[in-house]
Amino acid sequence: MRLVIVTGMSGAGKSSALKMLEDMGYFCVDNLPIQLMPKFAEILATPNSELNDVALGIDVRSGQALGGLEKQLNQMDADGIHYEILFLDAQDDVLVKRYKETRRQHPLGDAGHIDVGIAKERQKISFLKMKATYILDTSKMLTRELKQELEQIFVEGKDFKNLYVTVMSFGFKYGIPQDADLVFDVRFLPNPYYIAELRPKTGNDREVQEYVMNSDRAEEFMEKFTDLIGFLLPNYILEGKNQLVIAVGCTGGKHRSVTIANALYHTMQQNENYGVRIEHRDIGKDAVTKAK
Repeated sequence: MRLVIVTGMSGAGKSSALKMLEDMGYFCVDNLPIQLMPKFAEILATPNSELNDVALGIDVRSGQALGGLEKQLNQMDADGIHYEILFLDAQDDVLVKRYKETRRQHPLGDAGHIDVGIAKERQKISFLKMKATYILDTSKMLTRELKQELEQIFVEGKDFKNLYVTVMSFGFKYGIPQDADLVFDVRFLPNPYYIAELRPKTGNDREVQEYVMNSDRAEEFMEKFTDLIGFLLPNYILEGKNQLVIAVGCTGGKHRSVTIANALYHTMQQNENYGVRIEHRDIGKDAVTKAK
């Protein structure tokens, strides 16, 4: 029997996660009254129970009963009832944007103030995040990426990657990414922009990659760069960090930064201790600007 409690911030994707788990064969119950949870878990633990994989959705809609959930979980621990907690989170600005796009009201928002509701909710469910078995930050996750992560955890049984890294290329002339944790400037590398046949291409093209990387500076930089990242990531994992954005910038975000970001991404893919994705924020903006 596998019992998964799905919880987290409103707007972070709890409903989507429950639907995905249901498609994976889990029996899902959303917003089960907290008072019934120990009894429900007891039934599941009964030998020969037909329910093997169960997911329970719990959130702030439980109201005042949420205050007794911690006691209920502690009692389940004492009774030897095994459970896992999947906590879905997202950055505050992302949650606000999602609420505005769907025109929904936050369940704890006073007079429609979404940010106030988010702050209250974080405080109310902080104990759940502290007890969480898995924490997924969906701020930058696509739906298919969330599904893939859930499949790896709850179907394939792979070790959970507590840290999810986004490697992002960008152009300084379009501004530094606001959500960047680490920013690296690679404008000192050879610039394909000044080579006529390379100018329309990008760092995703082999010719540009060879031009940028074919120098002692680039080789030495990548060696030191990957060594630094390799040192930092295990320490971030120990700290409990679950989301990291590494931003690599050049002038326009089309050639050098894309090349270096791709090289770092391919190196990081070889490590199974964290998840990694690649994003080229400004790769197409040069063509759009010229068209105008």
